[in-house]
Amino acid sequence: MRIHGLLALVVLIAVALAACNSTDRSASSLPAVNKGDAKAQPKETAHADGVRRITVNELQDLIAQNQAFVVDVRNQPAFDQGHIRGAKLIPTNEVANRAGELPHDKTIVTYCS
Repeated sequence: MRIHGLLALVVLIAVALAACNSTDRSASSLPAVNKGDAKAQPKETAHADGVRRITVNELQDLIAQNQAFVVDVRNQPAFDQGHIRGAKLIPTNEVANRAGELPHDKTIVTYCS
């Protein structure tokens, strides 16, 4: 059973990383999701790849609440030039082998730029 959970985590990470390598295209055939009153909350766009995007403010809130684990999927030289404080460097080609380093109780946020 634990293998299935790990496999699901690896698939989730692979999807997130794939989004990092694609252009940010909204699915024109998918409607925007609106939770509640349109005036009260901004619309959340459904993306073709199904990967949730978050804003800088949302990430800052998650980090402040210790609910995010930030993974930088670039290479070492790019990481050394600058990165989000506290981010863990796991280059894209190493994610599958290092999935055990990811927590199960936090939102995993990947970024590549």
